Amino acid sequence: MAIRNIRKDGDEILRKKSKEVDAINDKIRILLQDMADTLYKAEGVGLAAPQVGVLKRVVVIDVGEGLLELVNPVFRSQSGQQVTTEGCLSVPGVWGELNRPSHVVVEAHNGKGEKVVIEGEGLLATALCHELDHLEGILFKDKAIRILDPEDLKGE
Repeated sequence: MAIRNIRKDGDEILRKKSKEVDAINDKIRILLQDMADTLYKAEGVGLAAPQVGVLKRVVVIDVGEGLLELVNPVFRSQSGQQVTTEGCLSVPGVWGELNRPSHVVVEAHNGKGEKVVIEGEGLLATALCHELDHLEGILFKDKAIRILDPEDLKGE
């Protein structure tokens, strides 16, 4: 398919709330494929549609366990707490520490229109929280308890 340009911090689309997808059609399936291709080329963990300039509630995630395609994702539960170190393809070179739930349950539809329930812990919980924040116009740095100095990252 196609590699799309990843919007960077300062682009106003990243601060807007995404709209629900009315129907999972060929246009949405192409968007999902383009987002997956873009994610893999950028060597990221997750990508939300606003990051490629589309204000739709669409997310792709791969934490090394295979691609998740999520259309109209919503949290069903969140529990526990973990401190995460996060970066973002839309905020290159910046890393921060955040408090995130350690366990989440998200309900969505996949690219075939099937209802899916994703239960995530650790990195997957972090990725789900991070990408669903994008759908609300929130960047990880907005929630950071501290922005890390590049020296803090040496040895990681």
